[in-house]
Amino acid sequence: MNAAVSEAPPPVLTLLAHEVRWQLVRALALSDYRVQELVNRIGRPLNLVSYHLKQLRAHQLVTERRSSADARDVYYHLDLERLHTLYLSSGEALHPAVTGCEPVPAAETQTGAPARILFLCTHNSARSQMAEALVRHFGGKRVLAFSAGSQPAGVHPEAVRAMATMGINISQQQSKHLDVFANQSFDYIITVCDRVREVCPLFPTDPERIHWSFADPAAVEDAAARERAFQQTAQQLVTRIRHLISLIDRQARETARSSMSG
Repeated sequence: MNAAVSEAPPPVLTLLAHEVRWQLVRALALSDYRVQELVNRIGRPLNLVSYHLKQLRAHQLVTERRSSADARDVYYHLDLERLHTLYLSSGEALHPAVTGCEPVPAAETQTGAPARILFLCTHNSARSQMAEALVRHFGGKRVLAFSAGSQPAGVHPEAVRAMATMGINISQQQSKHLDVFANQSFDYIITVCDRVREVCPLFPTDPERIHWSFADPAAVEDAAARERAFQQTAQQLVTRIRHLISLIDRQARETARSSMSG
């Protein structure tokens, strides 16, 4: 007779099993939010949301950052890479086959019109420019990416260098004012700085609005530290954009299946 299995489940599964924490992680999977916004999104009391955010922070799944628009505000951010690693490890602990499935190739997910994404930041010089380039690089024909700013100021040389280290040339990209896109339709509007989120205009068709709270790497004064900040921002954008494109692909597959079944 086999011995009874007594090993406790991995902590990440216990953590996510709670309904409130699951709701918070679901909300933060795509966008950063302030605590009151999370209260409104999941319909739970402030003290309960704060308590469970503390639990997620204690396990280093959620981090917080003071808003650059208003230092009294705090944005909460889900560490997708850490969650991905812990979740895969949990699957492996259960059975290797759980995480053994291969992802669907990109070519098989191309259905219908490409998703249109607009990235916005204040100066359209660094974060939004890199995000636009990375979506084009990883998304191919499945997406159309654009970027703009509320106070466009030219593409930052460090952004060009950071992208060049990834084999992506953005030296010919141009800064644009967000008014250029005022009458265009998008599937996703993604703000990548706190200040521009406060002035983001309405767009036709009421697209999905996402906020990624990034500090401005161009604001770092020391040259060496500024270069590192650009590299770190680029890597963080890679993580978020890979997950965003995975979501777009999944939605495209679901739409295709619904069309076929209908």
